[in-house]
Amino acid sequence: MPDSRFNKAILPVMFGFFIMGFVDIVGVATNYVKADFSGMNDKVAGLISLSCFLWFLILSIPTGILMNKIGRKKTVLLSFGVTAVAMLIPAIRYDFTFVLIAFTMLGIGNTILQVALNPLVSSVVSSDKLTGTMTLGQFIKAISSFLGPILTAAFAGGVFGWKMVFPAYAAITLLGMVWLALSQIKEPEIKASDISFGRTFSLLKDKYIVMFFIGILVLVGVDVGMGVTFPKLLQERCALPLEKAGMGNSVYFLARTIGAFLGGIILMKYSAPKFFTGSAVLALASLVGLVFAKGLVFILILVALFGLGYSNLFSIVFSTSMLRVPEKTNEVSSLLIVGVCGGGVITPLLGVITDASGQQAPAIIALAAAWLFMVILIPFIRKARSNS
Repeated sequence: MPDSRFNKAILPVMFGFFIMGFVDIVGVATNYVKADFSGMNDKVAGLISLSCFLWFLILSIPTGILMNKIGRKKTVLLSFGVTAVAMLIPAIRYDFTFVLIAFTMLGIGNTILQVALNPLVSSVVSSDKLTGTMTLGQFIKAISSFLGPILTAAFAGGVFGWKMVFPAYAAITLLGMVWLALSQIKEPEIKASDISFGRTFSLLKDKYIVMFFIGILVLVGVDVGMGVTFPKLLQERCALPLEKAGMGNSVYFLARTIGAFLGGIILMKYSAPKFFTGSAVLALASLVGLVFAKGLVFILILVALFGLGYSNLFSIVFSTSMLRVPEKTNEVSSLLIVGVCGGGVITPLLGVITDASGQQAPAIIALAAAWLFMVILIPFIRKARSNS
């Protein structure tokens, strides 16, 4: 159990969740980059998301092994360093190649951070406060995601343009890096056998874990896909300029922020399976509505409802997976973070669909079709929770 003398270290650790939210800038940034480079189609622009989220597939399990060797705090500090460098690249040179390099490094840094930060939280809070603290972390991440489009739009009206968001993020990341480096954190002794490729992939023999892994793929893929598609939907149907259309993502992230806060309260009174069912169905209904919706207010209401439905599903799937195999928590965490690569899988497919159709409705239909898996997942969540 963490020593009470290190309780102050929770502040820089929780700040890590704010930095974790920087990856959500990929959605609105993709649209700005596409606008900056004339002639770029959605399929090529989708490479930005792919370059960022591919690393969750490649590096999640190696990061878990590295964390066992160098410790949790050093692994998080490494992620901060990679993220800061990534955010400085577009400020040094801005062309499509360097944008891809920047988002590649952002993906690498965020992969390392997502694997290592939650274990680090367990080093600074007692076990009875761990769940609540992690829920608070997701709330902080949601605030960061909400502020991203606002900062981008604000910088878009300035002298240096929207790209100023990158050095701003770099400065914030360096601040968090110094703060954490100066904090004292007592970590538990690490056992070399805690995590390995074999032990991790052996989890896929369990059909429930396979379903939950696919669930994470879908959740992150639809999330990133929505971030890219929604501003273009507002441009198409409401004739908004990119700066104002990009702000539409803040409505989505604000709804997720509110949903994460309310979810922590609701889940204390209602069972996770019932909450999961209601949330998944609400989100699906909202996506179906967006296929046909017209008018700015109605579209914003629907995307807000989708954000509310989405906001707590990741944490429910994640926690249910760990309850399913409590003796292999480290392996479960690393495997599920691999699923975050879904953010790089769905977006390029949406680009192909949009280029072929010239409209955003088919892309929304594709997102709704992918989301159907979350409805299919409902009985698996219910059975896994009842057996845990």
